[in-house]
Amino acid sequence: MPGTNLTKIEAEERQNVIGKVDYTVQVELSESGDTFSSRTVIDFAAQAGASTFVDLIAPEVLSIQLNGQDLGTDCYRDSRIELSELKAENHLEVVADCAYMHTGEGAHRFTDPADGLTYVYTQFEVPDARRVFACFEQPDLKATYQFSVTVPESWTVLSNMDTPRPQSLKVERAGDTKQHVFHFERTPLISTYITALVAGPYHSVKSVLTSIDGRSIPLGVYCRQSLAKYLDADFVFEQTIAGFRFYESHYGRPYPFTKYDQIFVPEYNAGAMENAGCITFRDEYIFRTKPSGAQLEQLTNTILHELAHMWFGDLVTMKWWDDLWLNESFAEFMSYWCMAEGTRFSDAWTGFTMRKVWGVNCDQLPTTHPIVAPISDLADVEVNFDGITYSKGACVLRQLVAYVGEGNFLKALRSYFASHEYSNATLADFLGELENASGRNLKQWSQVWLLEAGIT
Repeated sequence: MPGTNLTKIEAEERQNVIGKVDYTVQVELSESGDTFSSRTVIDFAAQAGASTFVDLIAPEVLSIQLNGQDLGTDCYRDSRIELSELKAENHLEVVADCAYMHTGEGAHRFTDPADGLTYVYTQFEVPDARRVFACFEQPDLKATYQFSVTVPESWTVLSNMDTPRPQSLKVERAGDTKQHVFHFERTPLISTYITALVAGPYHSVKSVLTSIDGRSIPLGVYCRQSLAKYLDADFVFEQTIAGFRFYESHYGRPYPFTKYDQIFVPEYNAGAMENAGCITFRDEYIFRTKPSGAQLEQLTNTILHELAHMWFGDLVTMKWWDDLWLNESFAEFMSYWCMAEGTRFSDAWTGFTMRKVWGVNCDQLPTTHPIVAPISDLADVEVNFDGITYSKGACVLRQLVAYVGEGNFLKALRSYFASHEYSNATLADFLGELENASGRNLKQWSQVWLLEAGIT
């Protein structure tokens, strides 16, 4: 039985069955209770007569309907909804009660002991969107998403698209909490793991910048109310705007989404996450005392790392998790390049060299692996978030830029974004663009630097 795992072979088989996908998701979030209601409508194309499955992790599934037929709930087994006799065009509706989490997976809910206010945010990488809504949980089944989120009246909601004006809901019984609902616009094509919902009485600071295509891009910085007095939003905006200027000019491609929110959230189990237009950071990055230069440099690096992903990772996304290293190594390398040439931290390459030690140490352990590690299933992904994937991979990319030439590297990037925007790509696609731009054959280079483990 697969449990919550998914193999690469299963993902490939499902990708061959499924065509265009659109999600409509309704959730109701609250300050109390162990679960929240989730209603997912998936409109998708498929091979007529084929069978497949939809991913969902939920304590209780209330109803499943496919193309107007009530399937009951027996087809939900082992975190999967089995579907058979698909049509060319399908309409699936799943209603479930999903669980609030306290582990940083799915929908994490936190009540601040400082003032009793409650906050919710999602964290979906690698496979945890299925803890909030039913979905095809793999990166190469990109889709559009329309989220509607009902919350207490004192809360705001953030997602991948601009926050709309909320609509008040009628109070049915005296004493009930007043609620309102946010109906977000439909997203462009993105993968499940970079969708996001953030809800609560967050403190906010707003700004705006102008993209190279003339659009006004709203900027927001958010944190819980008890940390508002420590938040240095001006510093965050300064580094963000510098990153936009650097990346848009070097990529030759305007920012691909409509707004850019950065939210500092509590009890985060990662450093930050590149949700499209809705980035989450651990709120330890809000310094309670005067920060050192090293702390500010680390925060800047994280800000620019996540911003780099908006193009490389979100606009163009890996087809499967075996190219996770390229996603993370690229953002790691680009963030230091941007810091050195686009911000006040002009000596950032020193920090890059120091961080290299992380990769060197990992490469000398029994658990060492090639930069391009085989990822046969989701369980393999978890053991590859390490210094080889991030630090060593970034060092190798810097070497690659020197090998093909900076101008050719940027030329290849621009072609890569243009060819694969809002879709998926592989390492071979990336290297192919570099070979075309530089005239160099990268097969031997790839063999030595990407496919062999250990200190080279």
